[in-house]
Amino acid sequence: MYTTSDSKYVKQAEMLANRVKKQYKHLKKRFAKQNIEVFRLYDGDIPEIRAAVDWYGGHVVVAEYTRRDSNPRWLPMMGDAVGRALGVAPEHIHLKQRQAGHQDGKRYQRFDTTNKKIVMQERDLNFYINLWDYVDTGLFSDHRNTRMMVREAVSGKALLNLFCYTASFSCYGARGGAVTTTSVDRSQSTIDWARENMILNEISLENNHLIQADTFDFLKEAAREGQMFDICVVDPPSFFTRRSKGDHFDIDRDHPDLLNLVIKVMRPGGVIYFSTNHQDFTPRMDLLPLENHKEITSFTIPEDYRRKHKQIHRCWKLLVAH
Repeated sequence: MYTTSDSKYVKQAEMLANRVKKQYKHLKKRFAKQNIEVFRLYDGDIPEIRAAVDWYGGHVVVAEYTRRDSNPRWLPMMGDAVGRALGVAPEHIHLKQRQAGHQDGKRYQRFDTTNKKIVMQERDLNFYINLWDYVDTGLFSDHRNTRMMVREAVSGKALLNLFCYTASFSCYGARGGAVTTTSVDRSQSTIDWARENMILNEISLENNHLIQADTFDFLKEAAREGQMFDICVVDPPSFFTRRSKGDHFDIDRDHPDLLNLVIKVMRPGGVIYFSTNHQDFTPRMDLLPLENHKEITSFTIPEDYRRKHKQIHRCWKLLVAH
C-alpha cells in the first residue's frame, strides 16, 4: 500500500514524466541535426519537483536537489517514471543527489569506482562521459554556446583555460585554430580525463598543454615567467578549500583578486570569458584594469537551459585594457 507521501510522489512522478516526455519530443530532432547528444530535459520547473533531468544519448541522469526533508523513496520513483516515459531501460537511468549550500569541490566528489566512460558527441567533437562515479559527468552542457564563442574567436591566438575540468573548452579552442591551449586544473584525475578527450579528438598534445596545478599558483608563476595569453576562460567552482581549512575561495568575495591575476597574464586587448553558477553572485569588476566588461548570459545559455525562475550560470566578456 502507498503511504500518504507515496501517493503524493506518484502524482509528482506523473507530472515529471509528462514534462520530460514533452520536452524530449520538442528538442530531440533539432539537437540531432546539430550532432548534440547531451541536453537538459527538466530543471526544477515545477516547484515541488526539485530535480534536473539530462539526456545522454540513450542514458538519462535524474538528479535531486536535496533538502532536509528529502525522502529516500522519492528519487527512485522519479527515475522510474522518467525511464518509462522515455522508453529507457532501468540500467540506463542514473540517480544522483545534489546538495545545497557551500559545496567544497563537489564537482570532483566520487561515490563509485567503475571508471566506466562512454563517448558523447557535441557538434564535431566527442567527449568521454562518466555517468557512474561522480555527481558531475565530465561535460557541462550549459556552456556549449560559450564553447562555440571561444572557438570562433581563438584562431591564431593563445588560449588559457583555468579550472579546466575535462578541457572541453580547450578541445573547442584547438579545433578552432588556437596556436596553443593551456589547460589548468588542480585535480590530476580530471587532467588525465582531459588528456583522454584530446586524444579522442585527435588533438596533438604538442601545443595543447595540460597542467595540474592550483590556479592561483599557476597564474603567479606564469606572470613571473612572462607568459601571455590572448583569450582566457575562467569558470571556477563557487567555493573550494585551497591548502587548509582557513584558506577558502569564495567566488562572490574573491573574484576581483582572481581576475586581477588573470589580467596580468593577458595581452593588451585580450578577452576573458568569466562565468559562475553561484545563484547570489554580485559582480565587482568596475575597478579592474579593463577596457570594458559586459554580461553575455543571454547569449551563452542554450535553449534547453532557459528558465524563468533561475539562470543555470551567468557569464561576462571582459576586454583587457590596451
